[in-house]
Amino acid sequence: MGETNSAEIFCVGINHESAPVSVREQMAIPETKLAEKCSLITDKEGFYEAVIISTCNRIEIYTVANPDKYSKIDECFTCLYGAEEIGSLPFYKFRGSEMMKHLCRVASGLDSMILGETEILGQVKKSYAAAHLAGQTSRYLNKLFQNVFKIAKFVRTNSKITRGATSVGAAGVDLAEKIFGNLKDCNVMILGAGQMGEMVAKTLAGRGVKGLVVSSRSHDKAVILAEEMGGKAYEFDQGLTRLYEADILITATSSPHALLTKDQIGPAVRKRRGRPLFIIDIAVPRDVDEEVASVPGVYLYDMDALQKITASAHARREEQIIICENLIITEIDKLELDIISRDSQNYSDQGSDPLATV
Repeated sequence: MGETNSAEIFCVGINHESAPVSVREQMAIPETKLAEKCSLITDKEGFYEAVIISTCNRIEIYTVANPDKYSKIDECFTCLYGAEEIGSLPFYKFRGSEMMKHLCRVASGLDSMILGETEILGQVKKSYAAAHLAGQTSRYLNKLFQNVFKIAKFVRTNSKITRGATSVGAAGVDLAEKIFGNLKDCNVMILGAGQMGEMVAKTLAGRGVKGLVVSSRSHDKAVILAEEMGGKAYEFDQGLTRLYEADILITATSSPHALLTKDQIGPAVRKRRGRPLFIIDIAVPRDVDEEVASVPGVYLYDMDALQKITASAHARREEQIIICENLIITEIDKLELDIISRDSQNYSDQGSDPLATV
């Protein structure tokens, strides 16, 4: 990586509004791989810093690069996935104050499928931390993300955007409640004992489900979560053999490929003797093969389906969106950060290493 006379921060990405889950799941990057992927970007000539945010609903790249790279910013995705993989994806891109405003909206939960969701801020912080610890950020992105975190907290404190807000997992539980009316008569199985699975389990316990089972490849985690929620824990394979006992199956693993296929679901459905099985897949990549929806008696909902269901709730909160966006604009104007200026400072001022930490 050589020096440059000037640099800007650019953003390029796709999200739940621009690309379906079938596309997003193919591009999802595990948290453990974020730093490695960032280095692929900064290894390119004219690119100096990088942070990648990869969640259920978005894959975004924030990078510091020479100004002339903006027109070719799609190259960041090309170096991660290859030209054939990205094809004609519907990328959005931002620079300057629009870039900072966008990141503030993301961190504040304004750009989420579930308006005002609380998980996204933690996910953005983890993404930044991964890049920072790997030496992939310096003064530009450090200042950007540190100030965005402050603005996001300010917006949440001074608005009602999180009041009554639900996470993606809670939206799945809401859907189950609409389907069955009363979850107190339902047996629920959760595949996945990670953060998302834990959140869903707590929501279900709060709704008073009849029975709660947690099944995970990490059995120790499943046991801990099940005990905390007053439920049972099964080894992953054992859980699959007992699918027929569940009225509602919620999948939330971090598996890179589908775990449940049409052939696996078939025996469980036959044992249910006409009782429907509702599956809510909130994982990206998806845990359940889409062909499962063709099995009689099975009702499958994935992230795209949840997006449609939550659209009406989003419309009811337009007033809070306006309030929050005005707060963001005001805070950005007050900061007057040099990181959003097109006349960025010379990287050579930092010495020989353009990624020297501030």
